[in-house]
Amino acid sequence: MSKETLGTRAFDDPPAVAAWRHCGARDGFEVVFATSSTHGWRFEGSTAAIEGGCAWQVGYTIEVDRGWSTLSVHLVGRSLGCGREVAIERGADGTWHVNGRPAPALDGCTDVDLESSVLTNTFPVRRLRVAAGATLDAPAVYVKAADLVVTRIAQTYTRLPDDADRACFHYQCPDYDADLVLRFGEDGLVAHYPGLAVRVVP
Repeated sequence: MSKETLGTRAFDDPPAVAAWRHCGARDGFEVVFATSSTHGWRFEGSTAAIEGGCAWQVGYTIEVDRGWSTLSVHLVGRSLGCGREVAIERGADGTWHVNGRPAPALDGCTDVDLESSVLTNTFPVRRLRVAAGATLDAPAVYVKAADLVVTRIAQTYTRLPDDADRACFHYQCPDYDADLVLRFGEDGLVAHYPGLAVRVVP
């Protein structure tokens, strides 16, 4: 089993399957399956939830390279009266395309952050190898859950001292007033996202 060093912590490869119960801001469940490929990792998952009285479902396929930079994302979503499909790709030069069209407002981002998923918080944490106390900007391509609208968000991750068997990061996203501590398991996946989700498998 391979390890990737992140500050004082070494992460295992992601497991073949993981699941989270979404609770607090919404009620639902997320399941993802991970497979290794020649260029990196492929994640196929879905989330079904009820949020603010609205039920929605989002299926996703995400490809990342060995450095955990996003290569492509394919999303299929449905809510009452709305069904959408979105394809997002990042070029080697850092430019982005959404459904085949250039999206210059997203250029320079390295990660995709899905509102429907806690999996995507893993990517910058695996990619940004920093010591405790260091803060790094990680602007991301953000996709809303109910309608798959694509925007850009600013976010930062500050490495905190480990909490027992958990790697901890202070996460801030001023666009959505997020200011909290994320805890990650030994496999680099989110173990606890306060107010949103807890890991239940494995």
